[in-house]
Amino acid sequence: MNVSRTVLAGGIALSSVVLLSGTAFAHVSVQPQGEAAKGGYATVNLKVPNERDNASTVKVEVNFPLDHPLASVMPQPVPGWKAVVTKSKLDKPLEMHGKKINEAVSKVTWTADGSKIGPGEFQQFPLSLGQLPEDTDELVLKAIQTYDNKEVVRWIEEQKEGAEEPENPAPVLKLSAASADEDHHGGAAPSASAGTDEKAGHDDKADHEETAAASSASDTTARVLGVVGILVGIAGVAFGLLAGRRRSA
Repeated sequence: MNVSRTVLAGGIALSSVVLLSGTAFAHVSVQPQGEAAKGGYATVNLKVPNERDNASTVKVEVNFPLDHPLASVMPQPVPGWKAVVTKSKLDKPLEMHGKKINEAVSKVTWTADGSKIGPGEFQQFPLSLGQLPEDTDELVLKAIQTYDNKEVVRWIEEQKEGAEEPENPAPVLKLSAASADEDHHGGAAPSASAGTDEKAGHDDKADHEETAAASSASDTTARVLGVVGILVGIAGVAFGLLAGRRRSA
């Protein structure tokens, strides 16, 4: 009897851990592809899992903070989904590449157009973002998930320092420090040794060509000497035969 109760209790505890773990990892999140550096550009994925076993996700909305506006937000086409970009006017214009920008993207909405996120599935929605702000360490991208049974889940709760994770946390994009080795478009700046490496490459090529030329010359010389040797041998044989005939005579 005690053994049965122990097994039952253990099973319930294990099921609770599995369920809680599944819930903890099933949040809508944003993940950069590579690095999201301050002042640069980045490609990120909005990862949307389906948390329901009796409904499918048919609409996803992600909101961008206007206190740290992004002048450029471009969604990558996702088969079976239609993306709409919404812009809003800024109280304080942005200056980028010498131009003033009076509006910024405030929202991107994906609506199912022949596809859904079914139970036990997830979908990634790629976005190109830039120019990332330099005066913050993170961007909170509040998201709204809609199911085909009309249920709406709002992933908008911000994590407070020292507090437990909220039930519906908002996706957060962490920004790394700007690197001197990267340009503002996320590419690596040319290194100081690039010219030296290139020169070394040319020198190696020249050495290789000289070696090949020398090898070719050696091969030609060897062939010539071989032919001469053959001709001398033939001449020697002919001379020997003639000498033999004279002695016989």
